Amino acid sequence: MSTALLIIDVQQALCSGEYQCFDIHRVIDTINQLSTRARKTGVPVVLIQHEEKDSPLAYSAEGWQLADGLLTTEQDLRVRKTTPDSFYQTELGKLLPSEDFERLIICGLQTDYCVNATVRQAHQRGYDVVLVADAHSTVNDSTMSAEDIIAEHNKDLAHLTGATARVDVKPAVEIIL
Repeated sequence: MSTALLIIDVQQALCSGEYQCFDIHRVIDTINQLSTRARKTGVPVVLIQHEEKDSPLAYSAEGWQLADGLLTTEQDLRVRKTTPDSFYQTELGKLLPSEDFERLIICGLQTDYCVNATVRQAHQRGYDVVLVADAHSTVNDSTMSAEDIIAEHNKDLAHLTGATARVDVKPAVEIIL
């Protein structure tokens, strides 16, 4: 089975300052451990970056850059996006055609926006998805803590499994590459 690892929006603006996501340093460490394992086993790593005009995530602005401490290599694939869905109007589907890639391992930021949208779209496109339970994060919203949002999404997204594709939610150490 061919697999790819998607690292969504682990960018400066979401990893420090006003929009810093919950427990971000541990999340980045977990992502780094997983991506290092992926690269060693030949699993492609895709770095996805969100961009939005007139915001800290404006293309090439400091906040748009990948987070300090996120391990990357020249071999990593890169995708720019402008909506929460990492497939919408991007090259992702061409880089990872479902004929060649059956399973996507997904981690990154923000749980309730881009991670959620990308997991759902990948599943809808027929990919088996593994959401890395301990390698995605977000910020508190007006009614819930980031920790509760993460737990709720881990629980809810695990129920998406259907007849053609499945969604597993596992901690990084349990993921076999």
